[in-house]
Amino acid sequence: MTRSGPSGPKLSSRKYSGIAPEERVRLRRAAILDSALEQFGTSGYATASIKQICRGAGVTERYFYESFPSREVCLAALYDTLSEAMRAATAAALAEAEPDLDALTGAGLRAFIGYLTQDPRRAQVVLVEVVGVSPDMEQRRHRVLRDFVDTVIATWASAGNRTLARSERLAATALVGGVNHLLVDWLMEGRRDDPAELVAVCAELFAAARTRWDAAAATS
Repeated sequence: MTRSGPSGPKLSSRKYSGIAPEERVRLRRAAILDSALEQFGTSGYATASIKQICRGAGVTERYFYESFPSREVCLAALYDTLSEAMRAATAAALAEAEPDLDALTGAGLRAFIGYLTQDPRRAQVVLVEVVGVSPDMEQRRHRVLRDFVDTVIATWASAGNRTLARSERLAATALVGGVNHLLVDWLMEGRRDDPAELVAVCAELFAAARTRWDAAAATS
């Protein structure tokens, strides 16, 4: 990502010469989102201005509004982009893992936690900056967390070759929420813990939950 200060390089119309208008719009939008990640992920959503985002992207405010009608819509687009990349990384890790529940759990957690901890700006946006912004953003956050609950449930059901009880879905929801909060704590406490340790702790919690439900299913 190119970071541009007040005297840094600017994206001019000359840079886009020979490029189709639609591609110019796409490139400007991508530059704005890159800058938004830097601004929201470091200064924070509450203090980052459209002017600062445009300065970092090397575009004028006119081009910001070409892609985003407001700062919140820009935040939502960035959140969607990060969430989709996080989801794709997790799905790819699960697809490549051995068909063993412990292996699948470890692979999924490493991908999920790894995506956020590799770039703390991602974690800041996904876990902190979007919280409480608006009802729409809360719905987006809820959908993302529910998607990961669905992934956990699908993995458990596939490994156990059975339909899961409602209580197991509640347990999966609690586990996903626990992982989310653990990462918030990691971020807010200065990122002191090794992400590998976070993965190990979460894997133990998932394994304990599955042992409990598998035992209950065997005696039912």
